[in-house]
Amino acid sequence: MFPHTRLQAVVHRILVIEFPNNSLKRAFVRPVCFEENYGMTRIATLLAFGLLSSPMLHATPLTYQVATDRTDIALSWNAFGDTFSQARLSGVTGEVLLDPGHDYNDRINVKIPVSTLKASNDMLTWQLKSQLFFDAVRYRDIIFTSTRVVDKGQGQYKIFGLLQVKNVQRPVILEATMAGKEALSSPDELVLFATTTISRSAFKMDRLAILVDDRIKIDIAIRAHLAPDENASSP
Repeated sequence: MFPHTRLQAVVHRILVIEFPNNSLKRAFVRPVCFEENYGMTRIATLLAFGLLSSPMLHATPLTYQVATDRTDIALSWNAFGDTFSQARLSGVTGEVLLDPGHDYNDRINVKIPVSTLKASNDMLTWQLKSQLFFDAVRYRDIIFTSTRVVDKGQGQYKIFGLLQVKNVQRPVILEATMAGKEALSSPDELVLFATTTISRSAFKMDRLAILVDDRIKIDIAIRAHLAPDENASSP
């Protein structure tokens, strides 16, 4: 009788009619219909159910520990105008926290011992560790702490954070890519590649400015695995 997309709510109202002679009152029932948009109600219900049942909404944050022996950091710069120079750092420790569906909760914290720095030759290695640059005796670690991780989609991320070199802390932005499942050796592994460029003079490493470029490119390859407690709780 009524279209199936409408919900009919029938309310019975009792009307009392008084006749002219005031001697008789008769009551009867008149149906009054209030129509409600069933289609919109159904859509809203399904949408609410879909949100509450979404696996992304209930996904558990995962903590990964940096695999120290499989994580590498490369520094590169130009010297003497057009000579390409490079150094590497290892011994990286730290953790990566990922909260699926809530990238504002993601965190990346790493510590890099300056003592592991190695350049293309012993003389350059000594210079970089000396007071001319990193001053490894006084400042043993380089520390990075993220302040915001933005998921750009397609495995691409923009990572905002604070980089501490020596006794100086500066904001930096890293462009990062997370490797797909096909590049992982196990389902509990995470592989992240990131890059940024910093000004060495901003971190009080401004010696030999005439000979060495101020821009230092940093390429990071992090491999991490689920923390033991996370691994035990995963299905």
